[in-house]
Amino acid sequence: MSEHRRKPPQSPGGGRAAARRAAQQRPGRGAAAGHDVPTASPSEGYGPPGGRAGARRAAPRGSGGGRGRGSGAAAGRPGKSRLINYPRADRDGWKRFVPSWKLVSGSALGFFAIITAGAGIGIAMVGKPDPNLAAKAQNNVFYWANGEQMAATGGSTNRQIVGIDKIPKSMQNAVIAAENESFETDKGVDPMGIARAVFNMARGGSTQGGSTITQQYVKNTYLDSEQTLKRKVTELFISIKLGVSEEKDEILAGYLNTAYYGRDAYGIQAAARAYFGKDCKDLNPSESAFLASLLKGPNLYNPDGGIGNAATPEANDKRARQRWAWVLDREVEVGRMTAAERAQYKDFPQRIDSEQARSMAGQTGYLVETAKQYVMKTKNITAEQMARGGYQIWTTFDKQKVEAMSKAVDDIRNDFLDEKKRPEYDTHVQFGAASVDVKSGAIVALYGGPGWDKKHFSNNANTIGVPVGSTWKPYVLAAAMQYGTQNSKGAALSADSKYNGNDQTVINDRNGTPLRDSSGRPFKQKNESPTQYGYVTLNEAMEKSINTPFAQLVFDVGHEKVRRVAESTGILRDSMDPANNASFALGTSTPSAIRMADSYATFAASGTHREPFSVTKVVKDGDEVPGFEAPKAQKAMDNSVADNVTKVLQNVVQNGTGTKAKKLGRPAAGKTGTTDQNKSAWFVGYTPELSTAVTLFRTDPNSQDKALMSMNNVGGVDSIHGGDIPAEIWTEYMKAALKGAPVKQFPVAEDLGVIADAMGAPSPTPSPSPSPSLSVSPSPSMSPSPSPSPSKGGKPCKPWELYCNPTTGGTSTGGTTDGGTVDGPSGDPSPSSSPTSGKPGRSGGSIWGAGG
Repeated sequence: MSEHRRKPPQSPGGGRAAARRAAQQRPGRGAAAGHDVPTASPSEGYGPPGGRAGARRAAPRGSGGGRGRGSGAAAGRPGKSRLINYPRADRDGWKRFVPSWKLVSGSALGFFAIITAGAGIGIAMVGKPDPNLAAKAQNNVFYWANGEQMAATGGSTNRQIVGIDKIPKSMQNAVIAAENESFETDKGVDPMGIARAVFNMARGGSTQGGSTITQQYVKNTYLDSEQTLKRKVTELFISIKLGVSEEKDEILAGYLNTAYYGRDAYGIQAAARAYFGKDCKDLNPSESAFLASLLKGPNLYNPDGGIGNAATPEANDKRARQRWAWVLDREVEVGRMTAAERAQYKDFPQRIDSEQARSMAGQTGYLVETAKQYVMKTKNITAEQMARGGYQIWTTFDKQKVEAMSKAVDDIRNDFLDEKKRPEYDTHVQFGAASVDVKSGAIVALYGGPGWDKKHFSNNANTIGVPVGSTWKPYVLAAAMQYGTQNSKGAALSADSKYNGNDQTVINDRNGTPLRDSSGRPFKQKNESPTQYGYVTLNEAMEKSINTPFAQLVFDVGHEKVRRVAESTGILRDSMDPANNASFALGTSTPSAIRMADSYATFAASGTHREPFSVTKVVKDGDEVPGFEAPKAQKAMDNSVADNVTKVLQNVVQNGTGTKAKKLGRPAAGKTGTTDQNKSAWFVGYTPELSTAVTLFRTDPNSQDKALMSMNNVGGVDSIHGGDIPAEIWTEYMKAALKGAPVKQFPVAEDLGVIADAMGAPSPTPSPSPSPSLSVSPSPSMSPSPSPSPSKGGKPCKPWELYCNPTTGGTSTGGTTDGGTVDGPSGDPSPSSSPTSGKPGRSGGSIWGAGG
């Protein structure tokens, strides 16, 4: 071939073919290691220095050369561009997932921009709260069972808005010092507090309110809303908006005008009127500190008391005094009061009766409060929501029966007590009563005390801490009939079974081992009387209220089974004595009069229990609120058990400690109860229509501990028992309440249970050699009928003792407040066993001191 036909010389790089070959060849391990690799063609020697390894080093980083994707980039093709370089293409391995500072800062700025925009939109969309609307509380109207209006509370009285110029500086200082020290400089929110609240609610935990005055003011405008995350966010937006757009004085005035202070007082003006009878502009620093302390929660800081076991008047009073002193000290600490001014206020401010208290005199206050608490508990309504008003509440209270109960108590109190003549004994004597419809469980009447207008705010019908004494014994008997005993091998026990009724009887546990007293000696249960009764039937023991048979029976049955029976009839567990001792059977538990009346109604209804209720209908803003139907009936015990208990309790009225109730003149059953040192006396009884409990006790309502005091010498008599004043009140009320109603009989009780010896009693059937072991008769007819009351130890009656029984009988009643000591509880005497000193009572000259 001629020279002119030759191709031009190749470039030093080996030409296009060499370049293609170099690009297409995969590097070997040696190349990867940076070693020279021999080639098959001499032309490869014209490539870049270092061969293919050198070429790789010369290629730009991140081109994707070598194995893997992007090898085309190694050949000079550009990589694909991405809006967000993540994972990072210019990094290898784990470094690809480490974001760059540009990505981090950009994301943060974007997120902040979104949040800012959202917050701006949210703040722009929410409106400001209207203090005038928030502070307008409507009336709550309560009606009698017949539809007549009973009372109207809340609403128009002293609920006007006042400007900041009418709120004294002392009140402003107290609230700022106590609630929000930085109020005048903050922006309306507490970021950390909001974060905690949002976090807790997002987790489903307890809700938390705003911590600044601005946030609390906003919260006051949403009292009818649920505590939700959405509401919390809305409050946050409104608080921020107020913090940047409103004057601090307007916010502070709005807060004080919408806050709830207790006593149905909404707003500072209403609170000043309710507690001190003056306009808020006239409050002094001590009174201002008191009202500021209520803002922490009037249910727990109003000295009148609140709702719940922790909100007793004494507990609230203690908290209020401590909070009041702290607020004053706090004002000094933050520079809003001088130490010299603080020193002027050493005494807790005196309060007056509220407008509500004066308008709800007599029993009305107790009735309204009972119905109000029932509504709040049933629908989980807060005190603040209830105070806002708008509720129409129809109650179960029968006006005529309430008046009859109040008259019975007042008449007997006026006849019995003379505080001027016997101030050391006749003061602080408390009466309480409740009456329940047997068929429905409706509370038809109650007596809570002399009245709110008499500064008595505790409801004695809902007593707390007053032992019920021997009125507890029917539950022990009912448990023996329902479940049997270990001695009857689980078979139902008849009331004709015999137990040792002697005073100072040793009580054995379930293993037959004697109980021990604190000194290690065998425990001996006392009766009130030293009469040695020998072995008596349970029927006779109930009639005379003898302690020892029931102190032993509770161990034979089992304490828990007795609690189970009592609970099935409506007695609350937390009112039962938790101790498993002998005194438990004798009445150391402390149910209220309402609960005792409702519980005994279960016996009257042949074992059917209905929960007590006080409200039949509620209407809110024109719409009926569901959930106020009468509670459903529940079977508490067998019919035969309840009817046999009724038969035994009828005997108590006819022949035993409750004979004063015979004056009712219709079938009645009941039980008396008196406790150690004569600190309380009860009578709980029923007819087929009504069940009523009456309690008498002595305590100073203004004392810190509300300790019970002995009623010995009250009314000029040595001691008071359940068969005395309580039975007299019960009878007088029941006469009036059942006037004109047809006479009804109790169901006939069928024979029930086996008749068993107890702890070594002689066999109820004649036997030449009585066995000390258990003797169970297959038929109740094999046991002799209950013997009449023993006459030994008796004394003649005075001519003027109309209700005296010459056979003393003995006694007992139950209940001790010490949980069971060696001395044991005292008892209810039979009608003749207590001293007869005293004055003749009203209507017929009955003797207050006589009876049990």
